This record gives sequence, structure tokens and C-alpha cells, in this order.
Amino acid sequence: MEALKRAIVQKACLKQDVYAVTKEVFSELKAVLQDVTSEIHDFITPSDTRVIVELKTMGAFESKMTLAGDTIIFHMHTNVFSFPDSHMIFKSPYVLKNKDNAYCGVINIYNFLTDSYRFNRLNDSGYLVGRIFVNRERHFFVEGQSQLGFLFRDFSNSHLDGEMLRSIIETAMLHIMDFDLYSPPYQLVKEVTLHDMQALSQDLRIKTGKRLGFKFSSEDGNISF
Repeated sequence: MEALKRAIVQKACLKQDVYAVTKEVFSELKAVLQDVTSEIHDFITPSDTRVIVELKTMGAFESKMTLAGDTIIFHMHTNVFSFPDSHMIFKSPYVLKNKDNAYCGVINIYNFLTDSYRFNRLNDSGYLVGRIFVNRERHFFVEGQSQLGFLFRDFSNSHLDGEMLRSIIETAMLHIMDFDLYSPPYQLVKEVTLHDMQALSQDLRIKTGKRLGFKFSSEDGNISF
């Protein structure tokens, strides 16, 4: 029983430590987002007031950046995660030295169309652009699309600070700007229900979203240690 009690306390305290660091990082991320948003707004607005650039805080664990036709959601998960035994993170000397180092909080980055929010199109799709994993010592790595999938993979040596957060944000935004909305294949949209058409004026229910066309590289062995 004593061993059980010690194990419970140790694991609970560890997860609280990881949660506290992740929440701290997310607060820093929101500050960096504010700076980035202000810089882009000040650059664009004098030349074209039609381009909306703004940032809204949606509670303690979510921020929403509107960047013209794209909306980027930064969301901190409130739980702490480890990884399957087969995950490459467990080959890291840093983790082999202390398996507690594998426990991470996660911040997800999603991309939606701004019109999906503006017109409350609940049937529209958004996509997970990337996710930031950070442990109690601020070691981190990123899984994601495009350059997010390989630029931030050195879990043993990378330390998450304001400069790194800005780099991750800018990399995600560059990918999103290149991730265009394509018209869906005709065969997928050639049929529409009467209910869809009757609801057209209030809520366009024909599903809209950017193309997927990617896969994460969480198990590809490309994390450097």
C-alpha cells in the first residue's frame, strides 16, 4: 500500500508540473500571438482595410487569430500525455535517463475558414496544422504539416521560449497561407438535399474545407535526440 501511495503521489505531482509549465507556455504563446497580430495588422491595414487581422482570447485555453480568409485556433489541452512504447521518443537518451521526461502537455493549432465562423457553417471542416508537445523542463517537439513536421524535432536539446514560439507560429502561418481552398470534385457535390437548399440563406450546409493532403510524421523516426 505504501508503494501504491508513493506511486500515486509521484505521478500526480509530475502531471501537475507538466500542466503548470504547459499553461505558462500557453500564456507566453498568447503574448507572442498578440505581437505578431499587431505587426501584421499595422502592415496591412494602411494598404487595404478589407483584410481583417485580429486576435481574440476564447477563455483560458484558446486563442483565435483571424487572418483574412483564414482563422487559426491555438488550443491548449488540459490533460497530460505520454506516448506508446514504440514511439521514437523512448529511444532518446534524455528520456531513457528519466522516463518522466516523456510526459508532455500539448498545444494544438487548427486552421478553419473565416467564413465558417462568420456564417456559422457548423458542417465545415477544419484541419489540425500542428501540435506542440512540451514537458516539465520545457523540452519540446512539434508534429505537423509541411515544415512543422521536421523543423522542431530535437526533443533532447530544444528549449521552448518566446523566440521558438514565434518561429513555430510564423511557420504555421506560412503553411496556412499556402494551403489554398480547392473546389471539391464534382462527383462529391453533385447531389444536394432539399433541406440543404432551404437552409441556404441561413446556414450553407454543403461541407466546405481546405484539402487535407497530408499526414503527420509522429512515428516516422525523424525526431532527433
